[in-house]
Amino acid sequence: MTTSVKEVTYQRKSALIAGTSLIIMALASFFSYGFVHGTLVVQGDPIATFNNIASSNNLFKAEILGWVIILICDIVVAWAFYIFLKPIHQSLSLLGAWLRLTYSTILGIAIMNLIFVLLLSRNTNYLSSFKIEQTQSLMMLFLEAFESIWSIGLIVFGGHLLIVGYVAFKSDSIPKIIGIGLLLASIGYMVIHLSKTFLSHYDAAIAILNLVFMIPMIIGELGFGIWLLFRGGKLPKAA
Repeated sequence: MTTSVKEVTYQRKSALIAGTSLIIMALASFFSYGFVHGTLVVQGDPIATFNNIASSNNLFKAEILGWVIILICDIVVAWAFYIFLKPIHQSLSLLGAWLRLTYSTILGIAIMNLIFVLLLSRNTNYLSSFKIEQTQSLMMLFLEAFESIWSIGLIVFGGHLLIVGYVAFKSDSIPKIIGIGLLLASIGYMVIHLSKTFLSHYDAAIAILNLVFMIPMIIGELGFGIWLLFRGGKLPKAA
């Protein structure tokens, strides 16, 4: 009985850590990518992008900090998901954790490109040999590298969600709607980002796919985070 109580307590702690980390990630992602990146980076316009980042250096630094927070939270979630889902299916939970850690590694490589962008935005002596047009073009190249590498990572992330969604769907305690949402979100991530990687010229079709899978992604990921925060690991109420 004592062991059972300890296991439940451990499950509850891992659920709280996972849920809290997912909420933090959602907020950091909204700030870094939805707000700052979307405001400063003007697609197809290296001059405007360079001027935006150069004049808002501290804001761009805040974006990078947000990505670092996301990266740390991803690593924490990989561990917490494994602990929480291990009693349901240990080997699949371990595979899911490794896939998320693989995604985190790719995200870390992508973030390095943003640091290069930050360095290019500063008026330092070693950049004096570059013409301003060359610096602007290099900056756009690193920004595109960030997007491309992150997009490849999100294919792996889709594989992670596929595993987590399957294990969640098989669970008796996790609501089926969350498991289905995670499975649909996993398909969305893989289809969208495989298309971005190999069929990037079909922008209109990719935009439609983003709209189609937006709701499953929100229900699956954010819904799971909220459920973990308030219900995950708790003993069912007595009838």
